[in-house]
Amino acid sequence: MAHSVGSHSFLAELDGQPIAAGGLFIHDDVALLASASTVPEGRRRGAQSALLAARLLYAAAQGCRLAMMGAAPGSQSQRNAEKNGFRVAYTRIKWALAR
Repeated sequence: MAHSVGSHSFLAELDGQPIAAGGLFIHDDVALLASASTVPEGRRRGAQSALLAARLLYAAAQGCRLAMMGAAPGSQSQRNAEKNGFRVAYTRIKWALAR
């Protein structure tokens, strides 16, 4: 993914150690925030919110007028997104084959 056209990678560090990463894809004036993850020992330290803010600032500087992202309903990711101005547009159901 990191080598895809329009892809930008972001890394959050704490005391010089990487604790979280996130991706940003830009096409025309649309930004897609994706693939964020935080190592377990880095959680609850503001890394995801910092990554959201950094990616949104970068996207705006590139001329993006619309930003979107996905998160599991009720998750910490959804709460962080809403704290940063995102609102639920729709809920998507994912189906899995029963085994």
